[in-house]
Amino acid sequence: MSDLIDDIIERHVNIDRDGLIPLLQEIQSSQGFLSEDAIIRIGASMDLPTSKIYGVATFYDQFRFEPKGKVHFQICHGTSCHINHSIRILQELERLLKIKPGQTTRDGMFSVDATSCMGACSLSSVIKVNDTYFHDVSPADLKEIIEKYKSNPLNA
Repeated sequence: MSDLIDDIIERHVNIDRDGLIPLLQEIQSSQGFLSEDAIIRIGASMDLPTSKIYGVATFYDQFRFEPKGKVHFQICHGTSCHINHSIRILQELERLLKIKPGQTTRDGMFSVDATSCMGACSLSSVIKVNDTYFHDVSPADLKEIIEKYKSNPLNA
């Protein structure tokens, strides 16, 4: 993995701070998340403290610091979904899976993220599980959705 990180950083040599986000995006795209090793290597190559890089990465909700689970839940927090209780949906998912947004269960099966908007406002509340969208979701629906993916994580 570190060879891949070094190759990506090398392609971005001589970038300034304005190029940090595309670099972070490319590394996350290649490995699925931003590892501590990647942040350290970026800092060394750009002569920036890792705290600055981590600060930029944590400011944007697009960046992850753990690998995604086999089953990845995304909860929409756009205005329409928010009005239709997406917070309660997220809280129930946290309770059922015992993880917070940005985290992955210990067995690597499930992960959760909150997103700004999925662009399906007329169908709110909306969640995305891997590549499947669920609409008009309520907290009560989550247990059944989780069970469906537990039995068949990739093809539920």
